[in-house]
Amino acid sequence: MTGGSDKFVELLRRAGLDIVGDRRTEEVLPPRAAWRPVIAFEAEPAVAVQIDRPDLVAELNTQWHRLAVKEGIIGEDGVFLIDVAGNGTGCVPRGWTRVRLTARWNLAGVLGERPGQPEFLTLSTDGNTLLGATTEEGEVWLVTVDRIKERQEAAARTKAQESPEERAAAWASLLQGPCPPGRLRELWAHGLALNPSTPEDVRARLLGLSHFLLWRRLPTAVVEAAMVHPEWKVRELLAEAQPNITAEQWARLILGEEHPRRRWVLTSLAADRRAELTEAVHEQLSADSYAPVREETVRLPGLPPRTVTALAADPDPAVRAMVCARAWARLEIPVRRNLLGDLHGTVRAEAILQHHKDHPMPPSVFDSEDLKDRAVETCRLERELAENLARHGTPAQRCALAGNPHLERDLVALLARDPDENVRSVVATRPDLTEEQRSGIQIDFDPRGHHSALRWVTALHDDTDAMRRLAASSHPLVRRSVARAKHLPPDVIERLAQDEDRVVQLFLAESCDDAPAEMLLRVWQWWTGSLSTPDRPRGHPNFPRHGLLRYAGDPNPRMRQLALDDPESTPELVERFSRDTEAEVRLRAANDPRLTPASAVRMLDDPHEHIRHAAARHPRLPARVLVQLLRDTDTAQTAARHPSLPVAVMEQMIQQLQPPTGAILSP
Repeated sequence: MTGGSDKFVELLRRAGLDIVGDRRTEEVLPPRAAWRPVIAFEAEPAVAVQIDRPDLVAELNTQWHRLAVKEGIIGEDGVFLIDVAGNGTGCVPRGWTRVRLTARWNLAGVLGERPGQPEFLTLSTDGNTLLGATTEEGEVWLVTVDRIKERQEAAARTKAQESPEERAAAWASLLQGPCPPGRLRELWAHGLALNPSTPEDVRARLLGLSHFLLWRRLPTAVVEAAMVHPEWKVRELLAEAQPNITAEQWARLILGEEHPRRRWVLTSLAADRRAELTEAVHEQLSADSYAPVREETVRLPGLPPRTVTALAADPDPAVRAMVCARAWARLEIPVRRNLLGDLHGTVRAEAILQHHKDHPMPPSVFDSEDLKDRAVETCRLERELAENLARHGTPAQRCALAGNPHLERDLVALLARDPDENVRSVVATRPDLTEEQRSGIQIDFDPRGHHSALRWVTALHDDTDAMRRLAASSHPLVRRSVARAKHLPPDVIERLAQDEDRVVQLFLAESCDDAPAEMLLRVWQWWTGSLSTPDRPRGHPNFPRHGLLRYAGDPNPRMRQLALDDPESTPELVERFSRDTEAEVRLRAANDPRLTPASAVRMLDDPHEHIRHAAARHPRLPARVLVQLLRDTDTAQTAARHPSLPVAVMEQMIQQLQPPTGAILSP
């Protein structure tokens, strides 16, 4: 049983309530919307009890129970939904909780700031009848609301009716009155920065107001302004995220930073992003007074040979060690010899590791230097050392040795029979095995584990013969790595599309442009998309677009929603799906431009937050409704992303955005 925080569970226990089942999103009106008719100015109580009554708590409990039974709030099984507000615990989750009364129940005495001043909502499990308790001046009101779904529909139809004059008046009212509070202005800034309809000249004025601005390609003028922005966070985020930075701008951005640690951060970001810098900048950075800057300079692409040589003689050992690790192949023999004899152990160890990728390492070197298991995994080892490790090394050493690309075949075969399954698993993914050898290694592959694609397989993606051979591999990870290719021969596609490992099919759907339609449809039934490829498989060019109306009545909601992708689907089907029992089908309807304004308004009160947000961005949403959303901190950021926001309104909103001095706004 899970019912929220421990304090919340204790609160309900003190009120004499048992929590029924696990916590979940109930398919009913969300509490935030359910409170509105209870606390509305025009609300009328079914029962009003004077606060000065001596038996106040007992009377409220009696009246609540009477109404709850009469209105059908308490079901035949005794279960109803509850939401509590204003109790002072600071722990109440925002959502309905299924509860049942115990023999000791006392709602009016517990669920409020003090006994006899309750603030709670109760709802029938079908979501159609509400009974709320709220404390007014001198009285406690019990308010009932019935036919909730019918009222929702009627209210949405009324709000959706808007004349051009009413629309203009709604936009004019947005900024009337006092200046919006700071948090609301922050959310506007983030929403406008993410809004694809925000014009570039308006977007430029958001610089320093929202970090989201810097994640999309900006005009040169805005990039220039960000480079000299007084806020360090703006300059840092520019280097981290902005795709439109030229080599010349990189140079000014890094070299113009007076603070050494910030120069180091910018140089590191440039290296991470493989930024192409000029030779003159490379030389300046290699002579920087701050050693970490020089260390990160080694990672920059395109360093000229003389700069690499100069860094190999840097006075700071961390810089010299980085040169060994990242640029060993570009060093001349005398420079390498100096590094192999370096007085600093870290530099010397890194140089030895690089040197013995080409020269066999004797046991004397292995034992004398602190090389840990890195030498075992990457270096050429003399036969005596390699055999000793294969037979007598620790499990960790044998695992590292199993992946060593220089290991002789008989030792590979020995490790393939190792008693440790982890060792055998590493051997099984070596590139130098035949598929017959690979299939003979006993491993227990967990298909649920997270595995990266094998680099040696991805390097062969353009080799048709290799792909045919590897697609028939007994090892799922090899086949998964083949499926990551952008293009594959038809016979390989056919084989992988029927693979028994469904992750192979998933990777084919995500990565391969040749994936067949029937497999994509199959994967769609169980995969919703990843962070790296959120639009696959549905966004795949081969995903079927015609003949999908046959799924309109499919019991599987994943298939049912596809009917709206069919060119012959109708607005009537959109409306039907907007009332579907499954949230993902309703979400698909909420994102359909054919949805009526009334349904878009109604879906603003959907039980699920992601559907409410989709409805808040619907292009047919009435202006007066959108203005209400913009004034609410729960919905302001989403509403500021609305595609129909007038440019003039955007400009007026930006005029209100005055961030605190010395701080970039946070989300």
